[in-house]
Amino acid sequence: MAINGNGTANSGSMYSGEEYAGRRNLIEVYSIVSLICLILAIVLLSFDARLPCGILIIAGATMQILVFRKTGSLLRSVRESVEEASSSGEKKEDVIAGFSHRIREPLNNLVVISDLLLNTELQKKQKELLETFIASTNNMVTIVNELTMESAGSISFGKRKAIRYNMLSTIQNTIDLFRQKEKAKLDFIFSKKDYSEYECSGDPIIIKQILLDIFNTIEAGQSGLPVKVNISVKKEKEAKQMNYLYLRIQTDRRISFIDHEGPAGQLAARLISRKKGCFSQELGENFSVLNIRMPFSCLSSGVLQAGHLEKETIAEKERVRKEIKDARILLVEDNLLNRDTTLLMLKPLAGTVDTASNGSEAMEKLRESEYDLILMDIVMPVMDGIEAAEKIREMEAGSGKHVPIIAITANAMIGDKEICLSSGIDDYISKPFHPEMLLEKIRQLL
Repeated sequence: MAINGNGTANSGSMYSGEEYAGRRNLIEVYSIVSLICLILAIVLLSFDARLPCGILIIAGATMQILVFRKTGSLLRSVRESVEEASSSGEKKEDVIAGFSHRIREPLNNLVVISDLLLNTELQKKQKELLETFIASTNNMVTIVNELTMESAGSISFGKRKAIRYNMLSTIQNTIDLFRQKEKAKLDFIFSKKDYSEYECSGDPIIIKQILLDIFNTIEAGQSGLPVKVNISVKKEKEAKQMNYLYLRIQTDRRISFIDHEGPAGQLAARLISRKKGCFSQELGENFSVLNIRMPFSCLSSGVLQAGHLEKETIAEKERVRKEIKDARILLVEDNLLNRDTTLLMLKPLAGTVDTASNGSEAMEKLRESEYDLILMDIVMPVMDGIEAAEKIREMEAGSGKHVPIIAITANAMIGDKEICLSSGIDDYISKPFHPEMLLEKIRQLL
C-alpha cells in the first residue's frame, strides 16, 4: 500500500484508499465517543451519581480498547507502506508525519481527560477500569512515539531551510526523544557547557538523525544492564563564522558505532560526510569511543546580542513572578474539542483563560488585552502558530515586553521543536501530554 502525504492510500494493497480513510475516521469517532464518556463521567461525579458514572467509564474503556486495536493495525499498515510510498515519489516523512499528527490529536484528549478523572473520587472498580483505560492509552502513545523514532532514518536528504537552534539543546532533545522508547537500554550522561556559546544556524534534523542512528546501533543486540553512554561536546573556531563541533561518545562496552560495510554505508556515516565532517573510532576490551568532527555556522554577534537582550528582558519579568491562579492566559487552538479539553484542565487553576481559533485572532486579542502567557497550537487555518509567534515577537520589539509562548502541538517529528523555538516560542510540548507536564512548563514561565 502507498499512502500519500494527506494520509490517503493508493489502491493495490492491504487497504484501498476508501478503506484506509474509513478505518482512520472510525478511530477518530471511537476516540471522540470515549472522550465524551469520560467528560460526562466527570460531570456526574460532581453530582455524586456514581452508578451512571461507572457505566460511562466502562463504555469509555470499551471504546478505548477498540481504538487501541484498530490503531495498532493501522500503524502496522503505515510501516509497511512507507517503502512503497517512497518508491512512488512520495516522501516517507510526509506519510508518517501526517499519520502521527492525526493520531496524536485525539490521543491527547484521552490522556488529559483520563488523568483528570483519575484524580476524582472513584469507587475501587471504577478506578481499576480507568487504570486499564490509561494503560491502554499509554501503550498507544508509546507506539506513536516509536513511529516518530523510526521516521528518523526515512527523512529525505533534501536541503531544508536554515533555522536558528542551539546545538546543546538539540543534542539534549535527541536524548529525550530516544528515552521515549518503551524499553530504552541506554543510560546517558551528557556533559553540557555554556548554552550561549552553541547558538547556530542550519539544519538540526541532520544532527538528530546522526545521533539517533548511533544510539540505535549501540542498543542493537545489547542485553542485560543498560549501556552507559557518555557524551561530551566542544567547539573550535577556525574561520570568521565557521566553528567545528567535536562530539565524543563513549560507552562501557566494546561496540562498533559505524560500519562502512554495504554499498550505501551506515546512515550516520553518510550524514557526517554530507555535513563535510569526519569521524574516528577507538575500540577497547570494555569501552568504545567515537569522535565526530563537523563544521557548524555560528550566529552573528548582532543576533547573539539581540538574544542576550531578550533573555535579560525575560529575566526582568521573572523577578515579578505570578501564580497560575493569578495569571491571564490566552489559548490559541482551532479544534473545538481540543480547546474544550484544555479549558477543562486549566479553568479550575488559572485566573482567566481566553481563547482564539487561529493566529490572526490571537493577534487581535493581544492588541486588546495583556496576557501573562500564550498556549499556541501550530497547525491552524488563516495564520498558523509559527507565523503568529514571529509576528508577536516583531510587535514586541523595542517595547521591553515579552509574553511567554508555549507551543502545544501534534507536530512531534524530529526537528519540529527546533522550528518552534526558532520562531520565538519559549517552550514546546508535543501531544499527547499529561496535564502536570503542561502545568510545570506554565509555572516555569510565569
